[in-house]
Amino acid sequence: MFYAIIAAAVVIAAVAIFFVAKRYNAIKKNGVEVDAVVSRIKEEENTDDDGHVNYTYTYYVRFTAQDGKSVEAKLNHAPRNTREGDTLRVKYLPEKPKYALLVK
Repeated sequence: MFYAIIAAAVVIAAVAIFFVAKRYNAIKKNGVEVDAVVSRIKEEENTDDDGHVNYTYTYYVRFTAQDGKSVEAKLNHAPRNTREGDTLRVKYLPEKPKYALLVK
């Protein structure tokens, strides 16, 4: 039973990684570039078994899509010291604008 649960977890993780990589490659190859403003930064605090506190940050940007609508998208990552209100150049897919990649 234990090995079945581990195998299922590995399969689920592999499928998730596949779809994230597929989305990343699609945006990188076919994405539209726009200037976006960092609209919010979500901070999560996690404590490991040794009591060390780790923080993870999820960045969101707002931009005007090709269709004229304002969109808030989850950003793949942001440069250090990025703050709300900063302007970043990003790419997104017009048909799925909820995810954006930072243009380097």
